[in-house]
Amino acid sequence: MERITISLDEALAQEFDALIGRRGYVNRSEAVRDMIRQLIETDRIAQEKASHCVASVSYVYNHHERQLATRIVELQHEHHDLTVASMHAHLDHEYGIESVLLRGATESVQTYANRLLAERGVRHGAVNLIPVDGEANKHSHSRGTYRRAHTHTHFRPKT
Repeated sequence: MERITISLDEALAQEFDALIGRRGYVNRSEAVRDMIRQLIETDRIAQEKASHCVASVSYVYNHHERQLATRIVELQHEHHDLTVASMHAHLDHEYGIESVLLRGATESVQTYANRLLAERGVRHGAVNLIPVDGEANKHSHSRGTYRRAHTHTHFRPKT
């Protein structure tokens, strides 16, 4: 591990310590490492250097918006190759929150997420993209006397 030193004025250092304390960090180093990772990954996405990603898309929507639930399900089916899972919870009689986990080519994931959040009746949407490296691996799995070989991709965070 490489050691670096930074200088901060006293007021900035105090605000930083208060922030990392609220977020549960036990030391400045881990907080700075996380901030650097986030900046690097954000820059990779902005520079279009992240060919694959995993993503979480969360949004609040009105259950009573005409055909919205149907449109959302149809979008998920259109992008079944990107959709890993979805979870829905009711907030009240009108609104629900949904989170969808995605993985695949960054451009495709971003396009799908944007389409989802642009649906009429979807509110308060957010996308969290994390660039990953993917490599195809051939594996054999045993279950009892049955053996099955298949290929799938393992994804690993870039930083």
